[in-house]
This record gives sequence, structure tokens and C-alpha cells, in this order.
Amino acid sequence: MTSIADPDYWSLLGLEPASDPDQLKRAFRREARRWHPDLNGNDPVAEERFKLVNEAYAVLSDPRRRADWEKGQGRTVSVDPFAEGFPDFEHYLDVVLGVVSPAPRDIDEASLEEELTDAQPADRPVAAPPPPPPVRAVEDLESEVMLTPEQALDGTTVEVALPDGLVIELETPPMAGDGWRLRLEGVAPGGRDHFLHLRVITDQGLRIDGLRVHYRLELFPPDAALGCAVDVPTLDGPVTLQVPPGSSTGRLLRLRERGLEANGRVGDQLVEIVVVIPADLGDAERALYRRLQELALDDAAAI
Repeated sequence: MTSIADPDYWSLLGLEPASDPDQLKRAFRREARRWHPDLNGNDPVAEERFKLVNEAYAVLSDPRRRADWEKGQGRTVSVDPFAEGFPDFEHYLDVVLGVVSPAPRDIDEASLEEELTDAQPADRPVAAPPPPPPVRAVEDLESEVMLTPEQALDGTTVEVALPDGLVIELETPPMAGDGWRLRLEGVAPGGRDHFLHLRVITDQGLRIDGLRVHYRLELFPPDAALGCAVDVPTLDGPVTLQVPPGSSTGRLLRLRERGLEANGRVGDQLVEIVVVIPADLGDAERALYRRLQELALDDAAAI
């Protein structure tokens, strides 16, 4: 089976097309907090995803840029506003949204229940509940808990052995995602908190986030520049994905309804393009890259 996918800013923000400005702003605030580099020190893709979230909001919130993007089927040219670093997250929201965002909340049972009961109407497609905001742990302890996609979707019982020998049994929330962190308050020695870092990733590299599935597709520059057909794994087996020409790192392609299913809703699979350079280039390959560099400089000088 062959699937043709297009980049989708709406999907990047977890929204349906034509969502109103308030929904767009809330989704942007949520995703910006989730991927801000200050809050994701151990996540190698957070910086790139944060830039994409910023770009998606900048395009969708501007009627003219949004119209140009829709006409161009996702092709847009942007300037990196973070070339000299990232602002503090709260100041960043003040500038972009004109609001003061509340401080990050720790994850406890009450806040999880509140997140999971805030559902959209059942008669329209909805995205999975957003993951809890990241929690900064300074001297607290952390354990990694591996879940299968089914366990993450339905919730499951896990046992956590603490360093002092205490074993705690708890239920994980339904529709959990890879990267979620749950807090066990005051159970570590000295009254410190102990955090559970949930990992939901298959052997094929599929990351689960609620009903949605994420996959990083590594491509060599010629394939990304010229486009290609490549087999990618899904929860139902591999499919052939048509990668459009001119795809660069960070581009998201969507495979519709290739995610998890619950209560009549089926999530999508997002494929993130990552362009990689081989470490062992031969002489002929180096010569070709030098020629490409010369052509790019000639084109820039002609403008």
C-alpha cells in the first residue's frame, strides 16, 4: 500500500483545520511548553520541535501567511528566530501571546484526572489528551517505566522499587504517552519526590502519544532533495510513504488513521523527516557536495 502525505501545521499543534483563534492559542501554549528547550534538557529533538511549533503558530495565526501556506500545500519559507538562543519560556509566551502563563504544574492524580476529563464533543475528530507539562526535578529521583502501546492506551498497574527497598504499586493513567513524567510526592529519602518517566516506544522506533504515533525517518540528502518512496513501520505493518521533493529536517508527514484506536476514534501517525549526512563520504561524494556548494553560492550572488 502506498500513502502520500503532506506537511500539516494543524496536526503539529494537535488541532483540526479551521480551529478558532482561542483554540489555536491554547494549543500553541501547550505545545510550546511541552517542547521548550529549557524544559527538555535531555530531549535531543525538543529544540527542533519547538521551532516547528513556533513556525506553525506564526503561519496559522496570520491570515495572509496561512492562505499562502494552504495554497502552497505546506511549502513555506521561514527565518529561524532562535538562531541566537531561546528566551525564557514565560517571557516567550508574554511576547508571542501577550499573556502570562502559569508556572509549570507538578503531575499528581488530581491534575491527571482534570486533564483526562476535559474532552471535546464525540461527534467530531479529537486529538489525544495533551501530555502533562514537563516537571523540573533538581535533586529528586527518577525511574524509567517501559509500557507497551496497549498498556499506555488503557492504563496498567506497575510496581516501582525505591532505593530504600520500599515497593510502590500504582495505576498509570489511560492514553499516556512516551516522555510523560508522573510524580510520587515525598516518597524518596529525605521527603523528596520520586518521578516515573514513562517510555512507550516499539522495537521499530514508533513512539506512542495518546492515540497518535510518532516516527523519525532518516533520509540521505539526495532522497530528501529529490523525493523518494520509502517503507516506514506502522502499528499494522510497514507501508510505502511517498516523500515529497525538497523535504528538510523537521518536516512532518501524516499517515491518516495509522495510530491507536479507542472509543471509535483513530489517531494518525506523524513521520518526522531527519536529513543525515554519511560520516564516511568518499572522494566522489565530497566533490559533488563541493559542486552543490558552489552552485548555491552562485545562485545567492545572482539574487
